[in-house]
Amino acid sequence: MTVLETERLILRPWKVGDTADAQALFTYASNPNVGPAASWRPHTSVEESAEIIRTVLNAPETYAVVLKRNDEPIGSIGLHQQPSESVINTPGYQPSDMEIGYWIGEPYWGQGLIPEAARALLRHGFEDLGLQAIWGTHNVENTKSSRVMDKLGLRLIRIEPHVRRELLGDVWRDQAIRRITREEWEAKVADALD
Repeated sequence: MTVLETERLILRPWKVGDTADAQALFTYASNPNVGPAASWRPHTSVEESAEIIRTVLNAPETYAVVLKRNDEPIGSIGLHQQPSESVINTPGYQPSDMEIGYWIGEPYWGQGLIPEAARALLRHGFEDLGLQAIWGTHNVENTKSSRVMDKLGLRLIRIEPHVRRELLGDVWRDQAIRRITREEWEAKVADALD
């Protein structure tokens, strides 16, 4: 699988069966401020985190967000080939499109690490994978994720009201659905070079 590098980060596959990766995931994913914002429950054990690495994070184009300075995974980011139903049911969606998803441990909030990682992933999606559009979704009240998507150039396409967050149980939230096309991304990159 591909390994991507930025100024401060390495994006690499999660290591199945690796105790250090499972422990790092548990450290950040057990925080009740992290998972529910991304619509999943906090992890309750290192064993659960190891199982999540094996069954969820071991997917193609899913990466551990790793600090170069200490090789510690502090979050996760990926391009999902099976977008959410909200994306699939949005006009303009094509089956070849992918959906970006990400989270980062609370000690690293506000440091620009997820936008840095996501820029590398968008470049990979458009240049290496040949995608024509990348979608993103976030809970309307998740202002941190909204700001990240604004920085990345993902435009708001629509708001879907009252979406069930299955991993949280009987929880319903309004969801923002966003997209950036290849042409929009190329224009944004060109503007950054001017």
